[in-house]
Amino acid sequence: MSRKKQDIILENVLIESVAAEGKALARVDGTVLFVPFAVPGDVVDVKVTKKKKNYMEGYILRIVTPSEHRLEPFCSHFGVCGGCKWQPLPYPMQLQAKQQQVYDQLVRIGHLEVPEISPIIPSDKTVYYRNKLEFTFSRRRWIFADEDPDSMPDEERCGLGFHVGKFFDKVLDIKQCYLQKDPSNSIRLFIRDYALEHGLEFFDIREHTGFLRNMFIRTSESGSVMLIICFYHEDAEARTALLDAVSAGFPQITSLYYVINGKANDSISDQECILYKGEEAIYEYMEGLKFKIGPKSFYQTNTGQAYKLYSVAREYAGLTGNETVYDLYTGTGTIAQFVSSKARKVIGIEYVPEAIADAKENARANGISNCDFYAGDMKDILTDGFVEQHGRPDVVILDPPRAGIHPDVANVILNAEPKRIVYVSCNPASQARDLAILSSKYTITAVQPVDMFPHTHHVENVVRLDL
Repeated sequence: MSRKKQDIILENVLIESVAAEGKALARVDGTVLFVPFAVPGDVVDVKVTKKKKNYMEGYILRIVTPSEHRLEPFCSHFGVCGGCKWQPLPYPMQLQAKQQQVYDQLVRIGHLEVPEISPIIPSDKTVYYRNKLEFTFSRRRWIFADEDPDSMPDEERCGLGFHVGKFFDKVLDIKQCYLQKDPSNSIRLFIRDYALEHGLEFFDIREHTGFLRNMFIRTSESGSVMLIICFYHEDAEARTALLDAVSAGFPQITSLYYVINGKANDSISDQECILYKGEEAIYEYMEGLKFKIGPKSFYQTNTGQAYKLYSVAREYAGLTGNETVYDLYTGTGTIAQFVSSKARKVIGIEYVPEAIADAKENARANGISNCDFYAGDMKDILTDGFVEQHGRPDVVILDPPRAGIHPDVANVILNAEPKRIVYVSCNPASQARDLAILSSKYTITAVQPVDMFPHTHHVENVVRLDL
């Protein structure tokens, strides 16, 4: 005989503080409770979804008394969409929480010896700050509680937007997104309406059927727009008609690409991006430098904050003009070229070949002759032999993915013994792990958090280490 688990409802819970991963923290009878979408000072009723020995998780059933700090969310998709979870939290409190996150990961959890952490650098823009967004087509959009799925025609089950957290096959149909400036929203809505009107099938991630799969919109500060539409299979007539309609409706699209992606996942890093119309790239500018951004290029998604971030990295590098600098995970060579005028030689390494091709082209276009770029897996390219061949670095700048650096990469850096390391990270947890390894020979001498993603718990952090 099975016994049904009873729901646990906690009433009049006082939210005490902001916790990790964007959640808030409360204590109930000595047990820690994590709740998303809550603000310190809220009194809420909570339904428990997970109960462990040392903690619980749940979600808000009712706000009994809102915190004096609570703001009204500006986005109608708040609470379902996985992004911008901190909309009810005033921006100064967001910054304070991110500053604390860096301290917790490096000092309280990582047990690292660090100097006083500099105050976090805020973002000038808290909405419309992203230059790149990805949207997913789905035949299985998120269905709300007041909707009857049984009475819905197929077209009303379709959605174009963001994946809903913890549901890999559910997509929230987005009406208005506050992350990217126009014409991003208009282009997405036009494509959605055109697809439904012309019977173009949205992708079904469970069955791996459908025509329209996902799309990317990239924008530049100068107003250029790149659109990449990904199809699951080729249908030249339908594809051409859609691309022509979008191009005619939005003359501001300067680069129009398409991809035929029939593999299991949505990533286009290993796919051919075919230029249908317009220029092959868009461009960003920084201190007189021009950076080419292709369909696969990595570029910091908050352009304004990227300049502040790179400025900190350059300052921490402490260059005099005589140094050999290794810029690891260089992307399209933005940091490498940004510091090149103050270095003797810069060597950039990146996994994505197309990004390295852009980096080389950027350097030529900018008249920079002291940067060399290499493509390949970092742990395979950066070896003791590579260092012996190209010269020992005086300064190493690291800007790895969220997972951090491979232990082999750390060992090569330790063997090379550069006088200084500048570690730029989007994940203070993996950064702390790597810093513990590097600390066998290095002392942490400066820490500077930078807010790249307002209304989220994500934070960028720059650390300087000296031999």
